[in-house]
Amino acid sequence: MIDFDSIPRIKEVSACHGVYDANNCERKNVDRFDDRQKHSVKVLPSIEEAVRRSGLKDGMTVSFHHHFRNGDYIVNMVMDVIAKMGIKNLTVAASSLTDCHWPLIEHIKNGVITHIETSGLRGKLAEAVSHGLMDFPVIFRSHGGRAAAIESGELHIDVAFLGAPSCDPYGNANGYNRDSEEGSCCGSLGYAKLDALYADQCVIITDHLVSFPNTPFGIPESQVEYVVVVDNIGDPKGIMSGATRFTKNPKELLIANYATKAIEASGYFEDNFSMQMGSGGASLAVARFLRERMIEKDIKCRFALGGITGQIVQMHEEGLVKKILDVQSFDLIAANSLKNNRFHQQIDASYYASYANSGAAVSQLDFVILSALEVDTDFNVNVMTGSDGVIRGAVGGHPDAAAGASMTVVVCPLLRGRIPTICSHVNTICTPGRTVDVVVTDQGIAVNPLRPELYERFAAAGLPVTTIEKLHERAEKIAGIPAPIEYTDRIVGVLMYRDNTVLDVIRQVKD
Repeated sequence: MIDFDSIPRIKEVSACHGVYDANNCERKNVDRFDDRQKHSVKVLPSIEEAVRRSGLKDGMTVSFHHHFRNGDYIVNMVMDVIAKMGIKNLTVAASSLTDCHWPLIEHIKNGVITHIETSGLRGKLAEAVSHGLMDFPVIFRSHGGRAAAIESGELHIDVAFLGAPSCDPYGNANGYNRDSEEGSCCGSLGYAKLDALYADQCVIITDHLVSFPNTPFGIPESQVEYVVVVDNIGDPKGIMSGATRFTKNPKELLIANYATKAIEASGYFEDNFSMQMGSGGASLAVARFLRERMIEKDIKCRFALGGITGQIVQMHEEGLVKKILDVQSFDLIAANSLKNNRFHQQIDASYYASYANSGAAVSQLDFVILSALEVDTDFNVNVMTGSDGVIRGAVGGHPDAAAGASMTVVVCPLLRGRIPTICSHVNTICTPGRTVDVVVTDQGIAVNPLRPELYERFAAAGLPVTTIEKLHERAEKIAGIPAPIEYTDRIVGVLMYRDNTVLDVIRQVKD
């Protein structure tokens, strides 16, 4: 028999919000618990204070996400503060940069930024880089390649500055405001999630501080060091549109019709298929046409992946798409769906497309619809540089989805204006031809010789199949052979494939 009187009494036993005295079992408030709560509040008065506490120094790497697209205020806001603090020689590792980031040009000229790693560049900044602005080439990685580089440590982030439309005082952040439809909204924080996880220091910048807990969250407080509240993190008009626009362009509708028929005949359009669709006019029209075929055939999509549009959300709410895996929300319908639909899940870039992730969702795709600026006779695709050689786009998840999907369909017109889209050699290889199966144009469908079974199925279905060489000949017969772009020997950009090996380079355009 145990002699309880001989056991020393435990005077205090800690509990969730206080301490109990074992002698009288009365709950007592203890200051140290209040102190712990106060210390876990992470709100700082300014971006400058966040930069100071983060320990950012010359030569380090800062990262940003691009979910705010052309409405982003965060990159310019943070870099202006860093410049005023006298910090220099930084690498900016943004998931992508766009037109609104042209003020970075001065920070490059002043030595604040000496390196850039990104998925894409647009606007004045891209123009300046194309003409030799930087001493070091810009490193372009796909979304999956960037994720893998972060995971492996090849791309080490010292401080991540991540905008969030809502955050609580402890750092739980999300891409929408759960209590209001007002203010900024970007939906999924798929690209920011990985930065928060791997950065040495993570700073959330928000314009809506909400009460704890801000659930469901895209980024948990355990990955966040500091929170800063500012007046505005972005322009809602630039972040996203209210609804997805359906194309009325006859050429895009014709391409979409051909692509839809090719998918139907491919053997992959069966019950429980999976897909990724782009946000361009032809891709959105394909989704609309597929919806009609799904209803006719009474088949369902197991999951839709990637950048998500309102069109996909509509199909989900109709029961045609069972689940949505969202790495980037392209419009307000998609963003708000995250709040309302249980099976609309935001995912990070690694889960989406990292080649180092054995569970990457792109590897589960039956088919993907992708766009192109150029396609050459080896089926290589360019989505980065224009017909003048200037950088004007982003690699994005293009090579990741192309490599992962069972059937990759690239849609593009035969000509853009007087410029052939089908050419002998693309300006910049972004997606290698071995991963591209079908090219659909308004003048016919070309099938990669590596996929003869698809050619046979399309021909049997009466589709206008041809060869990529014949499409090239037809384009040049109509528009002629464009004059070659004049470059210098200087390299201004390096294209990394999704496994982070060098795929191609971009040279400086001659003035």
